[in-house]
Amino acid sequence: MKQVFKPQGVCARAIDIEVEDNIVKSVKFQNGCDGNAQGLSKLVEGLPVELVIEKLQGIKCGFKSTSCPDQLAKALKKMNT
Repeated sequence: MKQVFKPQGVCARAIDIEVEDNIVKSVKFQNGCDGNAQGLSKLVEGLPVELVIEKLQGIKCGFKSTSCPDQLAKALKKMNT
């Protein structure tokens, strides 16, 4: 399943996500901090959705109440329901 998620409260404008058999196949952030987004994407590829959610939910970026990793966790939760 592929989905484009529109994050809120972060620099990224969209997150393109592909999940197959409850495994994260690919993640691509549009805009945002390019190096961090690429690194995060590579780290979560091949991992179970539940593990990615568990590890990333609640992470904050500076003074913001959320972050790109937190928004990815929210997107994966939404896809899982």
